[in-house]
Amino acid sequence: MVDKVVVRSFGAAQTVTGSCHLVQVGGLKVLVDCGMFQGHDEHHNYEDFGFDPRDIDYLIVTHSHIDHIGRIPLLVKRGFRGKIISTAPTRNIARIMLLDAAKVMEEEYRVLYRKALRRGHPEDVKPPLYDEDDVYEAMEHFRIILDYHQPYQLTDYLRITFKNAGHILGAAYVEMDVNINGRNRKIVFSGDLGMKERLIIKPLEFSRSGNVIFTESTYGNRLHKSLKETIREFKEAVIKSFEDGGNIVIPTFALERAQEILYVLRHMYDRGELPKCKVFLDSPLAISATKIFLQFPEYFNDATRKMVQEGKNPFIFPYVHFTTTVEESKTINAIDTGAIILAGSGMCTGGRIKHHLKHNLWRPESSVIFVGYQAKGTLGRQIIDGAKTVRIYGEEIAVKAKIYTINGFSSHADQSVLLEWLRSFEDKETVYIVHGEPEIMEVFRDKINGELSVKSHIVEKGEAIYIT
Repeated sequence: MVDKVVVRSFGAAQTVTGSCHLVQVGGLKVLVDCGMFQGHDEHHNYEDFGFDPRDIDYLIVTHSHIDHIGRIPLLVKRGFRGKIISTAPTRNIARIMLLDAAKVMEEEYRVLYRKALRRGHPEDVKPPLYDEDDVYEAMEHFRIILDYHQPYQLTDYLRITFKNAGHILGAAYVEMDVNINGRNRKIVFSGDLGMKERLIIKPLEFSRSGNVIFTESTYGNRLHKSLKETIREFKEAVIKSFEDGGNIVIPTFALERAQEILYVLRHMYDRGELPKCKVFLDSPLAISATKIFLQFPEYFNDATRKMVQEGKNPFIFPYVHFTTTVEESKTINAIDTGAIILAGSGMCTGGRIKHHLKHNLWRPESSVIFVGYQAKGTLGRQIIDGAKTVRIYGEEIAVKAKIYTINGFSSHADQSVLLEWLRSFEDKETVYIVHGEPEIMEVFRDKINGELSVKSHIVEKGEAIYIT
């Protein structure tokens, strides 16, 4: 038994990325996620954590997106020697995501260092946060692997349980049952939540019990299109594109989005809706992630699991080709028509997608289908905002291909689902809002205050929240 719990958020507090929440329960220190800051917040990655990594006893990982796991190797590098707790898919995906992050950081460092060296100021370039060896060492700390609904006693006064967050494969929200002065209190950390309808994985699970809830608010100000409408739009874009000839280029995030697009194309193939073509998954990371998906059919929804039981691969059919090497990727550019090319990065900021855009963006007979969010300042955002030309690898490329934007594939819960999830907790007392941009959090707070009979508060970075 303890007399209080203290929670401090050192990331994802009035910003979306860098998820990192420190929970002190008596003498025990538990971290929920340790993510990388991205976009305009990435400079925070080089700052101190706000706590001593050597003091952390456990790290609970809700899911394997980089903004929730990206600083784990750095945490270990700076002295963390505790145990990491996750689901099995989260552990396996974390390995490939972190190795990819280390590789990308090293490649970026080499480019920037050469440029700085030519300027005479190599000291201006910060080294990578960690390397591949640091990733391998970090993976050794994934020692407690839990299924959903499998309670785990950390101490006699603290028990944790994972529930299905419906976000990506293996994603969980975590319930902490704490004995505070002889009274059981349940603290819930949402991680990232998904929608009630999912193409591949089981949908978001609702709970009934939770007193203090830390909730994400990424899309706390908007509603998503229905999944049915989204799939219809995507199919129409594919069919219309092939009527005009040329190729279809789809900038694709390697985790979840690549698998969902393959899944939809597979169903189009089975129903005779997909014209004869070649579908290229041109992303080593997405290929690795797809293989991990196939290792965990028990996490699939009923329809997808039924496909597997019938001997069908949800992601692979006769038109699909996995291209792992650079040489295989280059051969795609010799194809003038009838190719669907899925490649990263999802926002067109790097990777193989830029080569495919360079070869297809200027062709009126080709199409580009965006199926994910395009942040301000990215190449993808320039294209969907109507740029007439874009610069790719130092060359001006005319934008003459047909551009489609399909927004409904988001793996994040929208405002209505977030509110429904919060409403399901019958004994809630306080809602703490994290994981969102400030203006969105304010909209979501007002919505909570207006529709739910509960106190809500927007968390500030480093703010101490006492639970008694």
